[in-house]
Amino acid sequence: MTVEMELRAVRVRYGPLEALHGVDLPVPAATATVLLGRNGSGRTTVLRTLAGAVRPASGRVLWRGADVTRLPAHQRARRGLCFVPDLRAVYATLTVAENLRLAADGKDFAYALDAYPELRPLLDRRAGTLSGGEQRMLALSRAFAGTSRVVLVDEPALGMAPAVAARTYALLGGLCAHGTALVTAEQRLPGGLPPGTLVHELRRGAVVFSGEAAEAAVLRRPPG
Repeated sequence: MTVEMELRAVRVRYGPLEALHGVDLPVPAATATVLLGRNGSGRTTVLRTLAGAVRPASGRVLWRGADVTRLPAHQRARRGLCFVPDLRAVYATLTVAENLRLAADGKDFAYALDAYPELRPLLDRRAGTLSGGEQRMLALSRAFAGTSRVVLVDEPALGMAPAVAARTYALLGGLCAHGTALVTAEQRLPGGLPPGTLVHELRRGAVVFSGEAAEAAVLRRPPG
């Protein structure tokens, strides 16, 4: 299995507080990886570290074996990394169409409207006036541009109706079939991700479980 990106012994601090405690975490190519944990567990910090939004206090971030620890976020994006945060993920003062044009980088953005036809009647609306679920669809449309080697998404289904959430996970899983490494941060293990999905559970900045999604589901099943 080819490792696309990797954290090695990464520690991240926010002021005096250490958010990650020497985390080792591989991100395999063409595979879905789920980071499970409650708020404050460190899963969002893992995503932000992979994306280059925060720099480790120690440890390394590797991309196909090359050290990119000091490579800034915009340069990682140029290399093919797409990061969709959970908050402030759209340009609120721009219209839906303008957001999509930016995401498509000058190409046709029909892919986004095929994924989320709900956005078609909203193209002239400012993104800041959309509902939470509509903003989430707009933000996630960046992941389906077809040019990313790594896609990082913090809580993909935040604010979505169940049917739209199910479609979203199916679309995200489809990226892996085309060679993309997908990493999502979740509070609960979602359904609809592809076979072979890997799970890393974090608690208080440390990885406490690593395995396949089927193993994680069994371990988290209540006794009865």
